[in-house]
Amino acid sequence: MRLHGFKHPQRQQGLAIVEFTLVLPVLLLLLLAFGEFGRMLYQYNILLQASRDADRFVASQAWNSTLGKVALSTELLEQTKNVAVYGVPIPTDSVVVSGLTPEMVEVAVAEELPDHVRVTITYPFCPVIGGGICTGALPGFFGNQIALSIPLVASTVMRAL
Repeated sequence: MRLHGFKHPQRQQGLAIVEFTLVLPVLLLLLLAFGEFGRMLYQYNILLQASRDADRFVASQAWNSTLGKVALSTELLEQTKNVAVYGVPIPTDSVVVSGLTPEMVEVAVAEELPDHVRVTITYPFCPVIGGGICTGALPGFFGNQIALSIPLVASTVMRAL
């Protein structure tokens, strides 16, 4: 009686390299996706910390005791945006996140709480697969394009002191 379940080793030569060739692109894509997701979370965490620092800065100086309410001057708004972007009230060469500009920072009095101030940073996250260009899009398989830019929004609200 002969067992038919076993195959001769000569018939299976090269099978492992074919399987590896089929699985390798999927593994590389998963590795790239995990790396990009981690980088996105890291940048969001930095933006959230910058938003907190800027909100703490503006909250400590925004209260006008004479008027009894929050007063945001243009100088204070500019300094707050600089704290969010550069980490200090005066512009420097080093930014918190590359590509972050003062135009991406919004400072305002919170509508629902008039004695609170809100700092919102809206930053377009650019994945590595786009080559650092966030204006384009990847072609989709079914006609819809896949946008390369993912907006990260970090917002904090603090009571003016």
